[in-house]
Amino acid sequence: MPTVSVKRDLLFHALGRTYTDEEFDELCFEFGLELDEITSEKDIISREQGDTKAEGASDVILYKIDVPANRYDLLCLEGLVRGLQVFKQKMEAPRYRRVSPASSEPQRLVITEETTAVRPHAVAAVLRNITFTQERYDSFIELQEKLHQNVCRKRTLVAIGTHDLDTISGPFTYTAKPPGDIRFKPLNQAKEYTAQELMSLYKTDSHLRHYLHIIEDEPLYPVIYDSNGIVLSLPPIINGDHSKISLNTKNVFIECTATDLTKAKIVLDMMVTMFCEYCEEPFTVEEAEVVYPDGRTCQYPELAYRKETLSADFINRKVGISESTEQIAQLLTKMCLRSEVMSDGEQIEVEIPPTRSDVIHACDIMEDAAMAYGFNNIPRTTPRTYTVASQLPLNKLSELLRQDLAAAGFTEALTFALCSQEDIADKLLKNISETRACHISNPKTAEFQVARTTLLSGLLKTVAANRKMPLPLRLFEISDVVLKDETKDVGARNNRRLCAVYYNKSPGFEVIHGLMDRVMQLLEVKPGQGNGYHIQAADDSTFFPGRCAEIFARGKSIGRLGVLHPDVINRFELTMPCSALDIDIEPFL
Repeated sequence: MPTVSVKRDLLFHALGRTYTDEEFDELCFEFGLELDEITSEKDIISREQGDTKAEGASDVILYKIDVPANRYDLLCLEGLVRGLQVFKQKMEAPRYRRVSPASSEPQRLVITEETTAVRPHAVAAVLRNITFTQERYDSFIELQEKLHQNVCRKRTLVAIGTHDLDTISGPFTYTAKPPGDIRFKPLNQAKEYTAQELMSLYKTDSHLRHYLHIIEDEPLYPVIYDSNGIVLSLPPIINGDHSKISLNTKNVFIECTATDLTKAKIVLDMMVTMFCEYCEEPFTVEEAEVVYPDGRTCQYPELAYRKETLSADFINRKVGISESTEQIAQLLTKMCLRSEVMSDGEQIEVEIPPTRSDVIHACDIMEDAAMAYGFNNIPRTTPRTYTVASQLPLNKLSELLRQDLAAAGFTEALTFALCSQEDIADKLLKNISETRACHISNPKTAEFQVARTTLLSGLLKTVAANRKMPLPLRLFEISDVVLKDETKDVGARNNRRLCAVYYNKSPGFEVIHGLMDRVMQLLEVKPGQGNGYHIQAADDSTFFPGRCAEIFARGKSIGRLGVLHPDVINRFELTMPCSALDIDIEPFL
C-alpha cells in the first residue's frame, strides 16, 4: 500500500478542526485508511542516519497514512482532505468541468509517427490562473512522484511532465529523434547536454538512474518541443530547465506520455482534479487538443462521468445489512459517489466521478457502501452453511514426512518452481523433449524458462551455493513438479515428489538407500514384491552406470536412487561424489 506523508497541522487546518491522534486514527479506519505512523522529519533522519545528521531538521509532526493502492485520488493532501470532508458530510463532492480557453484556441500537442515504436501515446491539459503556495507546490510535485511509483509503474507506462505555460508557446510537437540530435538544458543543470550525454550523466544519479533503461537502448528517444524548438521534456527521464514551474507560475501545461493510453488518461485526470481547486475558477480545467499521426484530434482531459445502476437488495445481501434504498444512496454519496433512488424505489443510480477510476464493477460500489456503513457496525451472523475444515491429505502426508526426514539428519531446502531448460535437461544429461516440461512463452530471464520437472536440479544448485559448508551435506525437498498431461483441462498437472541428496567425499549410496528404507517404513510399506517395495537395476543417463536403481512400490515404479554421473556433478560446479533419491509420494495417499 502506498504511504502518504502529510503535515498534521496543515491537515487539521484544511479539515477545519483539530483531532487527537486517537480520533484521527479512528476517522482513518472509518474511511478505509490506516494511520501507519506519527513521526517528524527529524525522527526519520535520526532513525535512518543518526542523531548528528538530524540536527536542524524539522520537528513538524507528520502523519503517515496507508492508502489503498487503487485509490489514486488519496495520494495527496488535497484529495485526502476532499475525501474526508465529503465523508463527514461537511461538503458536497465537487463537479469537475473541462472548459475551452476564454480568448484563444486550445493548446495543441501534435504527435508524430516516429513515436510509435517507443512511446506512442500522449495527453495534455492546462491549469489556468492557478495560485501556488510552498505547501501546494510541494504537494503538486509529491503527487507526481507518487503516481510515477504507483499507477505509472515507475514511469514505464506513463511519465508526467509539468511546465510553466508562460515560458513556452504552442503548438507543441511530440516526436522521437536519435539521441545525438536532441540537445537541451535539463532541469536543475547549468549547461546543455545531448540526450546521449544525459544517459551517462544520470547513471550515477540516485533518483533518475532507475528510469534510464526504459529508453536507453532505443534508436530514437521521445522528446517534446514547443513552436520555437525549445525542449519541454525528454520523457520519461527529465524535463527541460527552461519551462520548470515555480511558486510564481500561474498557468501550468501538463503532458503525459505513455505506452498505455488508458493509464495516461487516468493519471492526467488525477493531476488536474487534485489541483484545479486552486485555479481562479475552482474545479475547472482548460482543455488541450491532441493531434494523432493519422489526423485524428482528441480533447483532454476527458473528466468523464459515468453512471451505474444497481439494486439496494444486492448491497444489503452482499454486505449483510438491511438498509433502505434511500439510506444506501446516502452512504454512497458520502464516498464521493453521487447516488439517487430511481423511480421504482428499488434501483440506485450511481454517478462515478473521474477521480474514482478504481470503481470498475458493482462490487466496488458495494464495498464503498460497506465502508460508509462502518465495518464495525455490520451485525455478526451465524453462517448458513456449516463446514468442517481439514488439511488436504497430500499436504498432511508431506508435513509428516518433512518432520521425520529432518529427524533423520537431512536439512530441508526450498527451491524455485521455475528454472532454465539447461537445469532439467543438459545438466542432467537428458534431452529437453523427453522431460515433458511446460515452457514459459515470454521468459524475462534465462533462469526461469520452464516449470521444473524434477527437484534434483534445484537441490544440486543449493549444494553448489553451499559447498564451502562442512561435509557431508544432506538436503531434501518435498514439493510439486509440473508435468505435461493431455488428459487435464489445462494440459499439465502438479506432481508431489520427495527428493534427497547426499554430498560427501564418498558417494554414500548406503545413506540414500537407508533413507529410502526409512521413508518406506514410515509409509508402512514392507520390503518385498507385490504389496511391498523393492529396487532393481536400471539405466538412467543422470546416474553413474551400474549405480542406479528403480524403486517399485505395490507393483508400480515410483522413482529412482543412485550415484550421480560425474558429468552431472561437474555441470553443477561440484567436485565431490553425490548420491540422490527421487520418488513420487502421491501413490501412498
